[in-house]
Amino acid sequence: MSVKIRLTRQGKKRFAYYHIVIADGRAPRAGRFVEKIGTYNPNTDPATIDIDFDKAMYWLDKGAQATETVRAILSYKGILMKRHLLGGVKKGVFSAEEAERRFAEWMKQKEGKIEAKRDRISREKEESLRKHLESESKVKEIRSQEILKKKSKLAEETDEVKGAEQPVDVPQTPQTPKTAESPETAEKTEPTPVTEDNQEQVTEKKESVPEPPEAIHEEQGQEIAEETEGQEVASNSEGNEPEEKTEESKEEKSE
Repeated sequence: MSVKIRLTRQGKKRFAYYHIVIADGRAPRAGRFVEKIGTYNPNTDPATIDIDFDKAMYWLDKGAQATETVRAILSYKGILMKRHLLGGVKKGVFSAEEAERRFAEWMKQKEGKIEAKRDRISREKEESLRKHLESESKVKEIRSQEILKKKSKLAEETDEVKGAEQPVDVPQTPQTPKTAESPETAEKTEPTPVTEDNQEQVTEKKESVPEPPEAIHEEQGQEIAEETEGQEVASNSEGNEPEEKTEESKEEKSE
């Protein structure tokens, strides 16, 4: 059977991480596997890789074939570099000590590159955060200035309205307090004497006062009664005159 070193998907949607396993090449991706030798998490920058160095070397020596992604992971961790150096030792090109020295130097350079990348990423994050904070502070300053302008306008409008509503102060003359009259002053104040002019003014005022309708009706009734009485008297007088004349005529005839 063909043995492969490959990845099996784990985790949830849009946040997947992988297990590095030794499995049969005919098995499905999430199927059965022989052994788990590490993990790979691409969600971080740089990616987080945890792998068993010796087991990976063992399965490579046994003839296990790595997929493209797993081969990149093995190269990144220096496993393929170590295997290449051990092949030179077997051929007698250099000694095992030289191979270890070269491998340590390579790992040191690799770690330096990884550390430089981490520093660069952290600096970029800090710079982006600083720019974001500066932009937020500028926006806050602009908003605060706009709010102050609005408040000043509102205060001016309220002052104008108050000034229009306030009445004009009119100077008032001081009023002398009324004092209670003493009995001596009351005695001194005598009533004004009644004169002809005063009586004429009083009569004129009385005449100018309109009479109530009931008084008018009573006066009209009195006038009508007086007229009727005059007519009766006149009629009586007219009736009596002929009687006197008859008596005088009788006396003349007797004579």
